Amino acid sequence: MRILKNLFDKNKEWASRIKESDPDFFTKLSMQQSPEYLWIGCSDSRVPANEIVGMLPGEIFVHRNIANLVIHTDLNCLSVIQYAVEVLKVKHIIVCGHYGCGGIKAALDNREHGLIDNWLRNIKDICRYHQAEIDTIQDEKEKINLLCELNVVEQVANICHTTIVQSAWKSGQELAIHGWIYSIEDGILKDLNVCITNRDEISQIHRIK
Repeated sequence: MRILKNLFDKNKEWASRIKESDPDFFTKLSMQQSPEYLWIGCSDSRVPANEIVGMLPGEIFVHRNIANLVIHTDLNCLSVIQYAVEVLKVKHIIVCGHYGCGGIKAALDNREHGLIDNWLRNIKDICRYHQAEIDTIQDEKEKINLLCELNVVEQVANICHTTIVQSAWKSGQELAIHGWIYSIEDGILKDLNVCITNRDEISQIHRIK
């Protein structure tokens, strides 16, 4: 029970499969990581970043939290973004939400959940910004899924407003911020047609001179 032998057995099987297809894979991987992508996704166990896009370890840098939020006081997330942009020199940051997100559901149900309520307030604010649009939808599932999409769009904006990303753009670094959403029901990604590539595409009030 303490060792979780089944997980170690699965690890050995996985490593063996990788080495069979590429004997030098782990040797090369241990030398450096040079991903072109930073993935900011939800902690939900059904949304594994690498597998969704068919990438191997080393090809995508990943940060996950409940409801894929980018909050300007979250030093963990900001540190990941800074490392990805300034050290790894990623070319793409992808915010990927998913339909039916438990964090989004919890933010809408007006019940007490404990400590997480402080985190969910950020989603409630997004709901407040778009209240009129959300109130036009009667079906609860559709309402939740709309907020899942709106949340992704808001987090893309939050990334663009950081000094990290704007400094990269100012220096001429190639960097695009994307908003995607994933359907657990069929395993398909959807592009929300949100892609910001320079400071001219964000609101004037958020531009840093």
